[in-house]
Amino acid sequence: MYDKYSMKAEEFIDDGEIRASIAWAEENKTNLELVNQLIDKTDELKGLSHREALLLLLCEDKDAIQRIFKQAEKIKQAFYGNRIVIFAPLYLSNYCVNGCLYCPYHYKNKTIARRKLTQEEIKQEVIALQDMGHKRLALETGEDPVNCPIDYVLESMKTIYSIKHKNGAIRRVNVNIAATTVENYRKLKEAGIGTYVLFQETYNKEQYEYLHPTGPKHNYAYHTEAMDRAMEGGIDDVGCGVLFGLNLYKYDFTGLLMHAEHLEAVHGVGPHTISVPRLRNADDVNADDFKDGISDELFQRIVAVLRIAVPYTGIIISTRESQHTREMVLRYGVSQISGGSRTTVGGYAEEHQDENSAQFEISDHRSLDEVVHWLLENGHIPSFCTACYREGRTGDRFMSLVKAGQIRNCCLPNALMTLKEYADDYASEDTRRLALEIIDKEAATIPNEKVREKVYEHLNDIDGGMRDFRF
Repeated sequence: MYDKYSMKAEEFIDDGEIRASIAWAEENKTNLELVNQLIDKTDELKGLSHREALLLLLCEDKDAIQRIFKQAEKIKQAFYGNRIVIFAPLYLSNYCVNGCLYCPYHYKNKTIARRKLTQEEIKQEVIALQDMGHKRLALETGEDPVNCPIDYVLESMKTIYSIKHKNGAIRRVNVNIAATTVENYRKLKEAGIGTYVLFQETYNKEQYEYLHPTGPKHNYAYHTEAMDRAMEGGIDDVGCGVLFGLNLYKYDFTGLLMHAEHLEAVHGVGPHTISVPRLRNADDVNADDFKDGISDELFQRIVAVLRIAVPYTGIIISTRESQHTREMVLRYGVSQISGGSRTTVGGYAEEHQDENSAQFEISDHRSLDEVVHWLLENGHIPSFCTACYREGRTGDRFMSLVKAGQIRNCCLPNALMTLKEYADDYASEDTRRLALEIIDKEAATIPNEKVREKVYEHLNDIDGGMRDFRF
């Protein structure tokens, strides 16, 4: 029985409720009066229920779809402006004891090159990332209690935060590791985790268990309830996501929003981020073997409806997607992207990394500087900001500022100052020129006169060699 306040996975992600929602949305998707009422409702900036959002997603009326896109763009501007936060994944290990059918890390795969980074190798990876200009990382590992225990992850985080190379520093470490215990989440919190990220892959319990036939990840309830344990352990920024292509998109889209509603109901704050990866080819995995892939056009609509359904939540898109696809969805909802990414273990420091250790094929192979240049050319503000995390503005404290419309008073100044750091320390000449132009243009738009004056002061200080200013 559906109950968003329940702590049991099969009650807050109720199969009957999802199927009833799909049936209701299919029945009403041509009811344009209701569709337009729901689009109008999003002007309140309070989001939509899972049923309401699914109805908008399934509506095929061209005029309504264009209204959804316009509304998504307006809402994104209201909360995030033109800012796009940049990060990079760092793969520590690809040892894994699970049997996931869609992932090349599965334990039966004998062709993938297995590897686990030493702390010295992690240092070299971090220095290489710092030399690109990165300030925010997402740690990635397979699930293996022997080769990759929690103590290894904690030690790796300590190593990463300790490295200061030239003007480089990693200021926020997000962690994407397997579902674990409340005690281990407390340890991650004490170690300075940014966001805890865990993809559900699919919310369909039957399909989930089929796709995860062996290993700890087979336990649907333990995996689905991980965010609750993370929040109990003190981690108030969590990131959700599904892997589109593993199951019927209608089902997983609905389940994803139900999960967000559950976290909001129980903990007072929904997910900090939602990721929207699509299944890709990898060693021992052929995406064509899965029948539920989604088109670029549908993917674009999913991002747009997510933006208006959960207006306060960051939406992440990775280098799984091509430059064209990423450009297509940036304006409609995406607020974070990866740049210059490697999905191989040891892929940043080594000139000839072993692609056979990659988790998936990358579609966007551009360098970080090329990504920054592209964002600037398209009118976006690349942001390397980590200020909210470091100032304690996380969880409900962050969301309260977002919902009140006050977060922009922090975000734009911080974005501009971190972009100035990048421009001075790492950018190519052409990228630096574009960055300085947009900094001059946007700094003048800061509404608070005192904040604006302080930003100009700090920009001059950065010219003088000082770093790491934040509001």
